[in-house]
Amino acid sequence: MSDVKGTALITGSAQGIGRAIALRLAKDGFDIALNDLPSKRDELRAVADEIEKLGRKTLLVPADVTVEEEVEGMVQDVSEKLGGLDVMVANVGGISDASPLVSTELAEWERVMALNGRSTFLSYKYAARQMIDQGRGGRILGAISPGGLEGGILHSVYSASKFAVRALTQSAALELGRYNITVNTYSPGMLETTTTIHQTGEGNNVDPELFALLKNRVNCKPIKYHGQREDVASLVSYLSSKESRFITGKYHFNFIFMYTCLH
Repeated sequence: MSDVKGTALITGSAQGIGRAIALRLAKDGFDIALNDLPSKRDELRAVADEIEKLGRKTLLVPADVTVEEEVEGMVQDVSEKLGGLDVMVANVGGISDASPLVSTELAEWERVMALNGRSTFLSYKYAARQMIDQGRGGRILGAISPGGLEGGILHSVYSASKFAVRALTQSAALELGRYNITVNTYSPGMLETTTTIHQTGEGNNVDPELFALLKNRVNCKPIKYHGQREDVASLVSYLSSKESRFITGKYHFNFIFMYTCLH
């Protein structure tokens, strides 16, 4: 096993994309701090067991990343126990219920903005503080989606939250570059395992014409390959590496949308 490349903290890593990212970065040579809600400690432990078999150190840091005190404590815990923080992957994110703007409740706005916007802001803030204090640079990554590039039909709140993450990322990149800290986003897009309205539309009281247009936007891809979680992890792997030092403030997609199909 090669020398450790540093420490990476991945939020929302008990399952899905977060788990795939954690395993990939462990294979790359990072020690891994695993975060998710306290109720998912057993799932985190299972991921940690896989990582430890790869010869890497792990640390479980269950926390609600929408709560400032918990994020601050999480970063401090990781830094003290794993020797610092070199990569922060703000992977936590959630999608809103498919709903026209005029039918969307304020509570849904608050929920999605907290989960996507506030959690990313807090993760960026406290990771940046730690990396600046260390004086050895770092990599900060946030999760967005195609909705962070162009507004989505029936997902006005979700799109707004991802636009916020993109703007936060660009601003942070400008501020943190002088500390040799890069800040980028990654966008998984629609993966084979994703189950949302985009695939079935069941259980959603939406206008049939709007749903048909939304489904067409998702299915209109230049390649017929259905993305896997490991494809997302490979992109994060590169953006976490030393080789990505010349890339910052950018959003990176795991597939290319055909813009002629979006309108």
